[in-house]
Amino acid sequence: MDVGIWPWILFHVFVLTLLIIDLGVFNRKAHVVSVREASIWTTVWVTLSAMFCGLLYFWKGGDSALKFATGYIIEYSLSVDNIFVFVLIFASFRVPAEFQHRVLFWGILGAIIMRGLFIGLGTALINQFHWIIYVFGAFLIFSGIKMAFHKDEEMHPEDNPVVKFFRRFVPMTRSYSGKDFFVRQDGRLMATPLMLVLVIVETSDVIFAVDSIPAIFAITTDPFLVYTSNLFAILGLRSLYFLLAGVVDKFHYLKLALSIILTFVGVKMVSGAFGLHIGTGLSLAVIGGVLFSAIVASVIRAKRLEGTVKPVEPDIQPPSV
Repeated sequence: MDVGIWPWILFHVFVLTLLIIDLGVFNRKAHVVSVREASIWTTVWVTLSAMFCGLLYFWKGGDSALKFATGYIIEYSLSVDNIFVFVLIFASFRVPAEFQHRVLFWGILGAIIMRGLFIGLGTALINQFHWIIYVFGAFLIFSGIKMAFHKDEEMHPEDNPVVKFFRRFVPMTRSYSGKDFFVRQDGRLMATPLMLVLVIVETSDVIFAVDSIPAIFAITTDPFLVYTSNLFAILGLRSLYFLLAGVVDKFHYLKLALSIILTFVGVKMVSGAFGLHIGTGLSLAVIGGVLFSAIVASVIRAKRLEGTVKPVEPDIQPPSV
C-alpha cells in the first residue's frame, strides 16, 4: 500500500500534537495518576485507534482496516508484558508514584523512535530477503514456548549489566531530586536515579520490540500499517500501566495467553513455506479468543481464591476482672 509522503507527515504531526497536549497540558505537574484518570486516557487512546481504523476503512478499504486492527490488538496485548516489567522496575528502584508518568512518557517517546528504526530495518530485510520472514516466525515460536515456561523472578538492580555500566561511566546522585533527570552539584552535572530508571525502561523496550515487531509482520509487511498500529499501541501503554499496575498480578493466565499468541503468529509466518495461508480474519478471531479466554479464566480464578481466604478475626481478650 503506497500512501505517499503526506499521510506519514500528517500522522507524525497528529502524534506529536497529542504528546505535547499530554505532557504540556494534562500532566504539566507531577502527580499520582489515579485509576479514574488512567481509565479515561485508556478509553481515549483506544477510541483514537478505532477512529484511525475507521479512516483506513473508508480510505484504503476493509482489508487494510482489518490488518491494522489485528496488528494493533497483537501489539497492545504484547505490551501488557511490558507492564509486568515496569512494575518490577519501579518497585526495585522505589520510584515515587508521582514521577512514574514522567519516566514512562520519555520512555515511550524513545520507544517510538526505536520502533521506527526496527520497523524500517525489518521491512528492508523482508523486501530484500523474503525468506527472513520464516526466520522471524521460527524465532516467535521459540519465544512463545520460552515465555510459557518462564517463571517470574525478582529483579536485582545491582546485577543488571545496564545498571553497572551506567553507574561506572555516568556520575550519579545518591537520591532522587524531584522529577529531574539531571542536576548540578558543586558545578558538576550529575544524573539522578530517575535517569537510570529511564535508561532501564528504554532497554527493556528494545528487548520487547524484538518479539513484537516480527509478530506484526505476520499480519502485514506494509510499513505504514505496521508503524501506525505499533505507535497507537505504544501510545496507550502508559495509561494501561496505571490502570492495571495494581491488579496485573491477578491476571494469572495472561502470560500463557501471550505465549500462545506469539506461537500462533510464528506458526502463521512459517506456514507460508508449506503453501498454507492463515487469513487475517481468522488470525484476529484466534488472538481475540485467546485473550478473552485468558481474562475470563483469570477473573474466575481470582474470585475463587478470594472466596477461599478467610478473614482474620481479631484476637481480643476479655478484660480481666
